[in-house]
Amino acid sequence: MPLEILTIPCLSDNYAFLAHDAASGETALIDVPEAGAIIDALARTGWTLSHVLLTHHHADHVQGLSELLSRHPAKVVGAKADISRLPALDIALAEGDTITIGGDTGTVIDVSGHTIGHIAFHFPASKAVFTADSLMALGCGRLFEGTATQMFASLGKLAALPSDTIVYSGHEYTQTNANFALTIEPGNVDLVARADDIKQARARNQPTVPSTLALELATNPFLRAAEPSVQNGVGMVGAEPVAVFAEVRARKDRF
Repeated sequence: MPLEILTIPCLSDNYAFLAHDAASGETALIDVPEAGAIIDALARTGWTLSHVLLTHHHADHVQGLSELLSRHPAKVVGAKADISRLPALDIALAEGDTITIGGDTGTVIDVSGHTIGHIAFHFPASKAVFTADSLMALGCGRLFEGTATQMFASLGKLAALPSDTIVYSGHEYTQTNANFALTIEPGNVDLVARADDIKQARARNQPTVPSTLALELATNPFLRAAEPSVQNGVGMVGAEPVAVFAEVRARKDRF
């Protein structure tokens, strides 16, 4: 049975997620931007926290952990490669390792780029991938530590997942990302329609996360560096896709 996944808005624009298995009662939390909103969600649902899955070490993804664990003890899971910068881990994992939550087993994907050691968790039976600040809704994370080549490779791993995978990313940046994407592909009808949907959703204060991988493949310029329309949009027709990606990322940094 697929995990039941609850989106929890945190801080000003972060998201955490609870993934619950009804049969076993196990519940995983993905990232801890703050404790209060998560504690409230656990109280509302009556779910018992069993695991905390950390994607990377940035404060806005881990800073609520101590307070949360004081109320809801759980096993903390994170990247072996980033163990020196993460809170204390009970389980340290590397790419290809797995973590089981109830009836679904998630696989770790190394998605270094935003940070070195950033990981994503793919739960195939639930058609879910938790990507935090790697692949984002209509975007990707800024390259604070990694290179464009590293991030391009990481996004390629995520793009290869089944297209009906639901992408649970870490921030509500989608409207700004849409405005930027339109500067690259103004003629992309799927993007134009998505941008309008996003504008309406945000006007109602509704989250634009999660999204589907199929939608990201059709509209997200960071996944579309091989497309002639994106290459034309940055004046790099025929260039290597990784170079086009680097140019798109540089333009977004200045946007």
